[in-house]
Amino acid sequence: MIVVTALVVVAGAAGGLLLTRGGHPTASAHGKMIDWDSVPHLQTGPPPWPSESNYLAQRLQPSGLDALSMEGTVLHHHEHLDLFVSGHPVTVPAFVGIGTGFLTELHTHDPSGIIHVESPVRRSFTLGQFFCEWGVKLNASCLGRYRGELAWWVNGRRMHGNPALLPLRQHQEIVIAAGRPPTTVPASYDFPPGL
Repeated sequence: MIVVTALVVVAGAAGGLLLTRGGHPTASAHGKMIDWDSVPHLQTGPPPWPSESNYLAQRLQPSGLDALSMEGTVLHHHEHLDLFVSGHPVTVPAFVGIGTGFLTELHTHDPSGIIHVESPVRRSFTLGQFFCEWGVKLNASCLGRYRGELAWWVNGRRMHGNPALLPLRQHQEIVIAAGRPPTTVPASYDFPPGL
């Protein structure tokens, strides 16, 4: 019985390590799947997609994010997101996750593509939660209004499956392409000092 329990623990730890190093994320491993039918005011037009802070409070419940009065400091890291539609870059706007008088644990300050993860508690966050608060549908076959299999990479490594389930980790370079991918896929990002 002890040997079986030890094997289960080791297998679970190895699976977790594989997932954080670019394996195939799954809903059971990284929290809830976004119910896109419950997300109000999804953006259905072509990019650019604005931050739409007017709808942010309504998107909190389906995103699983909290409204904070100030940035959390217990968990604090940053990722970079590059989006492409038919080979053309799409701007990730400033102020995603920032509403009147509050911000969420996942937000942007500027249009650089840097996602700030700043929470008062240690917990896992996914890329889908960020897209949910932004109001841009994301799954294995959808980016906003664009349907068809997406191509996506983390730190230059080609990934498969649903990018919305990707757990966010410090200094990831995340690239998602709908349609023709970019000629060159960024494998890293030069974060400013202090990030």
